[in-house]
Amino acid sequence: MFPKPPTPPEDLPTEIVDRLNSYSPTRLRYVARYAEALASHKARGAELDKESADDEDKEQPDDLPDDVPAKATITVKEINNNRYYYWQWREGESVKSRYKGPVDSDE
Repeated sequence: MFPKPPTPPEDLPTEIVDRLNSYSPTRLRYVARYAEALASHKARGAELDKESADDEDKEQPDDLPDDVPAKATITVKEINNNRYYYWQWREGESVKSRYKGPVDSDE
């Protein structure tokens, strides 16, 4: 008498269970190795995405206006011997700017 087969997880779709039940032991081991490698890859990707999001949150200035993209940087322009901060970013082939404020003379 053969031992009872394992019970699949309840949330595993029936078509996947049926497909796996039709596989040989060799193919099941092959699928298991692939599934484990894929799970590890996706977990690393999720960790990298979280780290990237954390880095973006850290780098995001508090005073970034709503209509200025997160990728914008602050540049200084001199106009008539006065210095001003501008948000600056690229949109396609052009560079966009938005006035931020004057550069304080004590900086």
